[in-house]
Amino acid sequence: MPKPNILETIYNTAPGRALARKAGLADPPKLRRGRHLPAGPVALAPLDDAGPVAEALTLLGVESIDPVRDLPENRTQDEKGRDVPPSYPARPGALVVDATGLRRIDQLEQLRQVLRPAVKQLERSGRIIIVATDAGDVEGLEAKAVAQGIDGINRTVGKELRGGSTSNLVFLQHGAGAPDLMSTLWFLLEGRSAFVSGQTWRIRPTKGGDAVADDYDRHRPFVGRVVVVTGAARGIGAAIARTFARDGAAVVAVDIPAAGESLAKVANEIGGSALQLDITQPDAGRRIAEHVVRVHGSEARIHAIVHNAGITRDKLLANLDEKRWAQVLDVNLAAEMRMNEILLDPSLPGGLAEPGRIVGIASTSGVAGNKGQTNYAASKAGVMGLVWAMRDELAGRPLTVNAVAPGFIETDMTAAIPFVSREVFRRSNSLQQGGQPVDVAETIAYLCDPASGGVDGQVIRVCGQNLVGQ
Repeated sequence: MPKPNILETIYNTAPGRALARKAGLADPPKLRRGRHLPAGPVALAPLDDAGPVAEALTLLGVESIDPVRDLPENRTQDEKGRDVPPSYPARPGALVVDATGLRRIDQLEQLRQVLRPAVKQLERSGRIIIVATDAGDVEGLEAKAVAQGIDGINRTVGKELRGGSTSNLVFLQHGAGAPDLMSTLWFLLEGRSAFVSGQTWRIRPTKGGDAVADDYDRHRPFVGRVVVVTGAARGIGAAIARTFARDGAAVVAVDIPAAGESLAKVANEIGGSALQLDITQPDAGRRIAEHVVRVHGSEARIHAIVHNAGITRDKLLANLDEKRWAQVLDVNLAAEMRMNEILLDPSLPGGLAEPGRIVGIASTSGVAGNKGQTNYAASKAGVMGLVWAMRDELAGRPLTVNAVAPGFIETDMTAAIPFVSREVFRRSNSLQQGGQPVDVAETIAYLCDPASGGVDGQVIRVCGQNLVGQ
């Protein structure tokens, strides 16, 4: 860990913090993390023809109140004649809006009415969750425009919320029902989604053969399941391994031989197994499968593989040589493709199970580009393209392929960035801070959950609604 410079030392003193606040750099809000629901009530606002949201909350055992019936019908004004927003009778911990029936522009007024009081009234680290119908599944130009309009509302609300609260939008595709929606609502309500805000993704019907077993425990969903995590020796990879172990998985922690000591510590800490492996080797996928069989038995298969291993070799394009270019693309993208091809062979002992999960690591650099990272941005945008292509290629198999795209995450690597630049990166999102490795890990665990079979071909940004690329 680099030593703090003089500016950072001053900033971390009481006078320095006070001066920073006067300059408009208030202390960032403390985020609710982990498997914790909001303290306040969950308010469910069904607009027009209600969809499966109420049923999903009931299946989750989440009691909700109806805030719409309690909103004053008439506008009120203050002594200066200004419009005063109505308020809910109780301060909600979360507002879940069922907007699946909205098709007309004038119906967006209903969304404004229920969102307006919540923006100021939500508890700290509160949640706004909007569920709508995907534009591809509605008829008519106006209905399709309205669906996209809801997306714009969600992204703007995420930027207007304060106190660590977040807003996210989930589009339901044709045929998706309450069981397909459950894991997503649970993730978004809990503190596991602390650094996911202003995002939009889609849920489709779960594929045949990917149903949740009767003994499923949403608090420990990976009991009896093997999860492989590459790049697990430190940082985000270690956090991913710990999160899966917390939730019951038998973790295979993979990293290069040079990181063997750190890798062994992580594996021992979580009760998993360590595999020292250079993932760029052509037989890397086969060696992972052989390790699974050796450690977990001849019948064992991989429930999920998380392709976390990655490198940077940053240079301006004018100075970027062939070696640095090739190294990044090989580790971050090509190796993942080679391993997938091997592990997707149904006849391979220790390969991917069906149903199963594949998760890649993209980046906001792959979304918006980043100076000096042409090779890295190419590799991470490539991961996103791979996810979308594999979704279609594996349409007939009970497997899901998704990715997360982290923004600025506090790690040993980002700690080496000069203080002023680091503060700019931290403040360049709606939550006014950097994320933690566990934020990435929690989102990946949600994508790998046995109940998340309806989430496929999605790239979810874990970036606090980074202002770049949004």
